Amino acid sequence: MSVETLPADLSFEAALAKLESIVKKLETGEASLEESITLYEQGQALKQQCDAKLAHAQARIERIRVGEDGQAAGTTPFDA
Repeated sequence: MSVETLPADLSFEAALAKLESIVKKLETGEASLEESITLYEQGQALKQQCDAKLAHAQARIERIRVGEDGQAAGTTPFDA
Protein backbone atom coordinates (compact mmCIF):
# COMPACT_ATOMS: atom_id res chain seq x y z
CA MET A 1 0.00 0.00 0.00
CA SER A 2 1.47 3.39 -0.93
CA VAL A 3 1.33 6.61 1.05
CA GLU A 4 -1.51 8.82 -0.14
CA THR A 5 -0.28 12.12 -1.58
CA LEU A 6 -1.68 15.02 0.42
CA PRO A 7 -2.82 18.14 -1.40
CA ALA A 8 -0.60 21.11 -0.54
CA ASP A 9 -3.62 23.41 -0.33
CA LEU A 10 -5.36 21.32 2.34
CA SER A 11 -6.66 23.73 5.01
CA PHE A 12 -5.40 23.44 8.57
CA GLU A 13 -8.84 22.33 9.72
CA ALA A 14 -9.12 19.66 7.02
CA ALA A 15 -5.60 18.37 7.73
CA LEU A 16 -6.32 18.23 11.46
CA ALA A 17 -9.62 16.39 10.91
CA LYS A 18 -7.88 13.85 8.67
CA LEU A 19 -5.11 13.42 11.25
CA GLU A 20 -7.69 12.87 14.02
CA SER A 21 -9.41 10.26 11.86
CA ILE A 22 -6.12 8.44 11.34
CA VAL A 23 -5.36 8.47 15.06
CA LYS A 24 -8.79 7.02 15.90
CA LYS A 25 -8.36 4.25 13.34
CA LEU A 26 -4.90 3.39 14.69
CA GLU A 27 -6.15 3.43 18.28
CA THR A 28 -8.96 0.97 17.53
CA GLY A 29 -6.49 -1.55 16.13
CA GLU A 30 -8.77 -2.32 13.19
CA ALA A 31 -6.06 -1.69 10.59
CA SER A 32 -3.65 -4.38 9.41
CA LEU A 33 0.04 -3.93 10.10
CA GLU A 34 0.75 -2.70 6.57
CA GLU A 35 -2.21 -0.31 6.65
CA SER A 36 -1.14 0.92 10.11
CA ILE A 37 2.32 1.76 8.76
CA THR A 38 0.78 3.63 5.83
CA LEU A 39 -1.60 5.49 8.13
CA TYR A 40 1.29 6.40 10.42
CA GLU A 41 3.24 7.81 7.46
CA GLN A 42 0.21 9.81 6.35
CA GLY A 43 -0.22 11.07 9.92
CA GLN A 44 3.39 12.21 10.02
CA ALA A 45 2.93 14.13 6.75
CA LEU A 46 -0.29 15.72 8.07
CA LYS A 47 1.43 16.69 11.33
CA GLN A 48 4.23 18.39 9.40
CA GLN A 49 1.67 20.19 7.25
CA CYS A 50 -0.23 21.38 10.35
CA ASP A 51 3.00 22.48 12.06
CA ALA A 52 4.00 24.50 8.98
CA LYS A 53 0.59 26.18 8.78
CA LEU A 54 0.70 27.04 12.49
CA ALA A 55 4.22 28.48 12.18
CA HIS A 56 3.10 30.58 9.22
CA ALA A 57 0.05 31.84 11.12
CA GLN A 58 2.14 32.65 14.19
CA ALA A 59 4.58 34.66 12.06
CA ARG A 60 1.64 36.76 10.86
CA ILE A 61 0.25 37.51 14.32
CA GLU A 62 1.20 40.76 15.97
CA ARG A 63 0.73 41.73 19.59
CA ILE A 64 -0.92 45.07 20.31
CA ARG A 65 1.17 47.28 22.57
CA VAL A 66 -0.72 49.29 25.14
CA GLY A 67 0.58 52.72 26.08
CA GLU A 68 0.67 54.21 29.57
CA ASP A 69 -2.70 55.79 28.90
CA GLY A 70 -4.23 52.34 28.27
CA GLN A 71 -4.72 52.99 24.56
CA ALA A 72 -3.25 51.00 21.69
CA ALA A 73 0.25 52.29 20.96
CA GLY A 74 1.28 50.10 18.02
CA THR A 75 2.17 46.49 17.44
CA THR A 76 5.14 44.20 18.00
CA PRO A 77 5.82 40.71 16.64
CA PHE A 78 4.20 37.93 18.61
CA ASP A 79 6.49 35.85 20.86
CA ALA A 80 5.06 32.47 21.80
